[in-house]
Amino acid sequence: MPGTATCKSITTRCLVGGCGLFYASAVFAVLYWFIYPSWPVGDTWIKGFGTVNYAVTDKASGKEEEREYRWNTRALLLEDLGDATNDPQRKEMLAKVQAASYDQIVKDPKMMEFVRSVGKGLFGDNCAACHGRGGQGVVGMYPNLTDDDWLWGGGMDQIHETLVQGRRGFMPAFGAVLKPDQLDDVAEYVLTLSGETQPSAASERGQAIFQGQVGGCYYCHGADAKGLQSQGAANLTDKIWAIADVPAQKSVQDKKAAIKNFVAKGVNNTRIMPAWKDRLSPTDIKLIAVYVHQLGGAQ
Repeated sequence: MPGTATCKSITTRCLVGGCGLFYASAVFAVLYWFIYPSWPVGDTWIKGFGTVNYAVTDKASGKEEEREYRWNTRALLLEDLGDATNDPQRKEMLAKVQAASYDQIVKDPKMMEFVRSVGKGLFGDNCAACHGRGGQGVVGMYPNLTDDDWLWGGGMDQIHETLVQGRRGFMPAFGAVLKPDQLDDVAEYVLTLSGETQPSAASERGQAIFQGQVGGCYYCHGADAKGLQSQGAANLTDKIWAIADVPAQKSVQDKKAAIKNFVAKGVNNTRIMPAWKDRLSPTDIKLIAVYVHQLGGAQ
């Protein structure tokens, strides 16, 4: 039957074509295994014949030199990063930022555009893990960098010093110094400072402890309770809470308990920011300082 012969012919062509594709795929797979990293072999793997060239900086001499590496995704990334780093316009802007003062940077629209672009990436790579990608921080752990309330000062020179030297937050624990009723009174007084509660007999007793020798809180927070940036001591009058999460509490008693708990336990080796002077270049630190300054409303 003519129809049967035609079907056989089509089937034969399909089989031949399918086999051809199969063998072509097999050959391609074998070639791919050898050209690029692939199968494990013993305690190593087939590293492939493909190579990538990118520049590296010699730690001893500080000079850049181009080296050839086996192809892998990390090497490819470093090649791309190297191309971006060596872009002439980028190098020119980095040199301008490096040579300029902070005042000159903020007054130059082109430099500020560059800072916002590059600084965002640097912040994301180095700071966002703690402070969040938007700089909003985590109450009780990492300061909010967007609210223009700065424990150590929000000027660019102060932010620069914070980045270079790092910071170590400390407040002594008063749980063994003050009695429970005294802790209650201090917490009551602290709540009045930001208008959370109205003055009372308890808050007056707390004020005497705060301002006196027994508590001595004014040594760091100041007689006006507005904090001392030289000590990294918080302003207690502005309704911004970096450690005790007072706003999240629903009742006055809960707010009081949060403050009392914090005063009793203090802060020791729990609020540490590392120094970046040995991790980032001076220019990168300058870029981050300007970027963070803008996050906080440019104090």
